[in-house]
Amino acid sequence: MEVDHEVQQRSYWRWSKQDFLPEESFQSWGNYRHALSQTCFRFKDRLTSRSDDANEIGEVRKQSENEMKRCLNWWDLIWFGFGSVIGAGIFVLTGQEANKHAGPAIVLSYAVSGVSAMLSVFCYTEFAIEIPVAGGSFAYLRIELGDFAAFITAANILLESIVGSAAVARAWTSYFATLLNREANSLRIHTNLREGYNLLDPVAVAVLGIAATIAMISTRKTSYLNWIASAVNTVVILFVIIAGFAHANTSNMKPFLPFGTPGIFKAAAVVYFAYGGFDNIATMAEETKNPSRDIPIGLLGSMSITTVIYCLMALSLTMMQKYTEIDRNAAYSVAFQNVGMKWAKYLVALGALKGMTTVLLVGALGQARYTTHIARAHMIPPWFALVHPKTGTPINATLLITISSAVIAFFSSLDELATLLSLSTLFIFMMMAVALLVRRYYVRETTPQKDLLKLIILLLIVLASSMGTSAYWGLKPSGWVGYVITVPIWFLGTLGISVLLPQQRKPKVWGVPLVPWFPSLSIAINIFLMGSLGHQAFIRFGVCTIVMLIYYFFFGLHATYDMAHQQRKTESLKIVDHEDARANLGP
Repeated sequence: MEVDHEVQQRSYWRWSKQDFLPEESFQSWGNYRHALSQTCFRFKDRLTSRSDDANEIGEVRKQSENEMKRCLNWWDLIWFGFGSVIGAGIFVLTGQEANKHAGPAIVLSYAVSGVSAMLSVFCYTEFAIEIPVAGGSFAYLRIELGDFAAFITAANILLESIVGSAAVARAWTSYFATLLNREANSLRIHTNLREGYNLLDPVAVAVLGIAATIAMISTRKTSYLNWIASAVNTVVILFVIIAGFAHANTSNMKPFLPFGTPGIFKAAAVVYFAYGGFDNIATMAEETKNPSRDIPIGLLGSMSITTVIYCLMALSLTMMQKYTEIDRNAAYSVAFQNVGMKWAKYLVALGALKGMTTVLLVGALGQARYTTHIARAHMIPPWFALVHPKTGTPINATLLITISSAVIAFFSSLDELATLLSLSTLFIFMMMAVALLVRRYYVRETTPQKDLLKLIILLLIVLASSMGTSAYWGLKPSGWVGYVITVPIWFLGTLGISVLLPQQRKPKVWGVPLVPWFPSLSIAINIFLMGSLGHQAFIRFGVCTIVMLIYYFFFGLHATYDMAHQQRKTESLKIVDHEDARANLGP
């Protein structure tokens, strides 16, 4: 990408009003009042407007002023995928959910979540190959579903990034204390603040700061460190699996379904958090040497390996110890202690610590790149979109995520936010599946209006039937009448897309197989798992969404509207200049 010499000379470290609020609507109070008076008109404009592939890859990227460095290959991406996913989740959630919801069937919970995650990986892979930008799902949804859908997703991505990093950093402190043979809260500062906020965690803040510093210095160096930490983690995981099976007692697997089928899906919805993070790979497309080859290998390869590892680890735990005796807080450590391998708890703690370290490292990379592209679109101030000319990394965006995470990690225990994180992740992946169906079956100015109407109706049928199945499951888990209605409706809706609508766009290099069945199944599974999380998660999700909408209608809407119309004016001027030049050349 060519950048004007004048732009390159500007200092990276700047913070004038124009860097944070350059849009016309914020140049004066009069302008802002005028913008607010046009909120309804502007919302309609943003709701119906769409970006396109060329705009996201070209014009929007120019907001960063400097290029990110292309330094990653498929090998890096596989290890990034491995490092971004395998962390505290598998070591903590397995014992918790086996004891509380699933029993030995926790292995099926991981399998269900793995299938759902793999379907989402397929969707991400097709988009990442054709639109290799740092924005990930935010950029893809801007193209297919418009600014408003992209904003809701972006807000959930930022929420998931900030809270998720804080949660991992807090867990890092607990496991580090265990490794030192001390009580989990011994490294935290005890205060008289409200319960849940009274244990201050400076260690978590320091760990977040170190991970972010490494990520800001160099993407390549972060990749090297991720290799080393992930290799150590792999050795520990292999030990856990082999030692667990060596001390297996098949009688511990009976009864296999102590909580019934509902327990499998309740646990699956929670352990889905352990699969979160793979979408970070899609955000590294700008730094990948050969996206069309490297991204499919990185995404599909890492997720396949991860699913197998999770299922084997879950199986080894429940075969080693009766589900009723599993310790919810330190499942693997206590299990090894009970079979006479007390020393193994230190190895487990080391593995969890290494896993969480790689999650924080890869998270610092991926989350900052999401934030960068969100800022490029002016959803948040464009100052956060700037890429440093020497390091080739988005330092400002990294600082935003890190400081926000550090503040939360310092004060909050985060126990209440675990289900909210899973709900946000499932919502994002469901939206991605919808976007893929829209991409395949609708092309602007090409698809006939009647086909567009059919697509909308059939998509609503798929969504409504999936919600109906999820709702019926929540109300009557042991019933069957509702499924006789909702499942066939979902099938007919998907069949209708397959039979009644021609695909308007074929993938250029690699595409999701069995469209529309795979994306439609992804929608159904994600909504089903969302419905298994309970009403408290939806209340928190609703509150967060209201806060997001307030921000959008008072800031994001007007900033993106101004940017979009400024781009249209620029494009119009280019067309006029081109026509004038042709006229001057003569016939």
